[in-house]
Amino acid sequence: MAERNYTRQLATIISIDAAGFSRFMGIDDESAVAAFEERRDIIVDSCGAFGGRTFGDAGDSIMAEFGNPIEALRAAFDFQGRILALNQSVAEDMRMPFRAGINTGDVIVRGGRLYGDDVNIAARIQEFAPHDGLAISETTWHHVKDKTTAEFTDLGEFMLKNIALPVRVLIAGRSSNGSSSPTASLAAIPQIHGQQKPSPKGPPAIAVLPFGGDGGERDVGYMADGIAEDIIYGLSNTRWLSVIAKSSSFQFRDDTLGTRVIGNALGARYLVSGTLMRNGGKIRLNTSLADASNGRLVWSQRFDRDLVDIFNLRDQIGSEIVSMLDKEVDRAEQARTFQVPWESLETWQLVRRGRWHMNRRTRGDTETALEFFEKAYREDPNSSAVLNELAWWYFWRAWLRFGDSDDLNKVEQFACKALLMDSLDARPHAHLGVVDIMRGEPRSAVEHLEEAIHINPSFAFARSAMGSAHLLLGNAAAAIPFFLDTERLSPFDLYRFHNLGELAAAYNFVEDWSSVIAAADRSLNLSPGYFYARFLKIGALMRSGRKDEAERELAIFATRHPDFSEQRVRWIPFVDKAANEFLIANFELAK
Repeated sequence: MAERNYTRQLATIISIDAAGFSRFMGIDDESAVAAFEERRDIIVDSCGAFGGRTFGDAGDSIMAEFGNPIEALRAAFDFQGRILALNQSVAEDMRMPFRAGINTGDVIVRGGRLYGDDVNIAARIQEFAPHDGLAISETTWHHVKDKTTAEFTDLGEFMLKNIALPVRVLIAGRSSNGSSSPTASLAAIPQIHGQQKPSPKGPPAIAVLPFGGDGGERDVGYMADGIAEDIIYGLSNTRWLSVIAKSSSFQFRDDTLGTRVIGNALGARYLVSGTLMRNGGKIRLNTSLADASNGRLVWSQRFDRDLVDIFNLRDQIGSEIVSMLDKEVDRAEQARTFQVPWESLETWQLVRRGRWHMNRRTRGDTETALEFFEKAYREDPNSSAVLNELAWWYFWRAWLRFGDSDDLNKVEQFACKALLMDSLDARPHAHLGVVDIMRGEPRSAVEHLEEAIHINPSFAFARSAMGSAHLLLGNAAAAIPFFLDTERLSPFDLYRFHNLGELAAAYNFVEDWSSVIAAADRSLNLSPGYFYARFLKIGALMRSGRKDEAERELAIFATRHPDFSEQRVRWIPFVDKAANEFLIANFELAK
């Protein structure tokens, strides 16, 4: 039997990390190292004074071992207080705060180093601590709760990386009667934590945090809050996402807490944050979407705008962000469903998986998508989310089949039932609108689409359909702004090729040939096989006197669409059939 050359013991471990060290290194690496070493000396001194020892320095991290949890807590408060005072004595961009995590448990000691899950737990919970703050495990809390005047904030249980069982995490701060309170920014958490959080089952929740107004100008702060409020309102109109109320999410103005802490406190899987800056007559908004379950950045975007009409500017930026967030969260949730076995998928997850297949736009994936939607329908036939996806599926097939009446009837049936389930959902109004468009009833379509846009101004699909309705009514000039709005609201939409094709058609009727060609080219870049965009481009090239280019495009067209018949263009339900003949005449010039 091999000789055992290690021992086991009960210990309290502090994991200590320099927050923002990498940023500091990028600015001035020599100053960063000097600042770290100065603060490390403070940590070593404090730990030694309270009976602990440091070990395992690695980069910007330090570990310390104590036999007594109370002494570990006192040491942490001591070095946090001393580092805080040191940071306050230097310029803000030269400050280096530290955060710490404490856990008590069984460890393996070998050669002066400590190993085991309880060491790893200390390192993991340190990530929950605010800058200059301290997180502790429930195990440590049981040892110290009655032996200190410290205040504790319960963040709840978390599944930590490579740790089998969930760990309850608390934030520890000095008593409010003390000289400092690293957890002052957490004052709002107990009230929120006491509320009923969204169930882990069902669709995820998203929280919009108050946007920062950089520069300290009051009007910038007001505008930043206004944009965040608009996003909350807009997201609530998407219907499939649960949105945390402003009264809860706006309590978190301190971004040092970290996404995992805030997300757990609010019961939100996704967090939206941003910063607004003003420079003369321009503003810049940086906004991002983070996954609170793992702290990863999902999406970020910068918006630069001229500061003219504040209210219109708020509406414009807010609606763009809402549309993008809706699609980014949808995309993230589609990917997440692949971590769940088929038989364990909930109804809303079946919808997301079906949407993933729909977005691949192949015949096989489209049929697979229907299987997911139908399974979801069997499980919950009254779900508005499921009914809307079925309406969309049959609309897509009807579009591919040039207005198949049976498919359109099914779209109408599912959309009407969805409205009964949720009359404030914009999607069924839009689906009823596109049914009317394909049936050649654009005036009736406008009424449905106006309702959809009123409910959800960020609904790009409804705006594109409204443009199509105006186009069919013979008002191309009125249609163009709707297509351009769709481009602004949904610049990465998988079905964007269709909107660009409609935009090219609208430019045809105002005889802006260069814009026809540009819009058609953008459509073909996204979907080279889209016949309508190339058809319109050929006519516009001829009208522009670019015959050689038109003939080359015509050769490509003939190769891609050998069975093309002008009847496909005559099918388009323009109210005035002279519009169909106008498009065909343009195309015929190239023959």
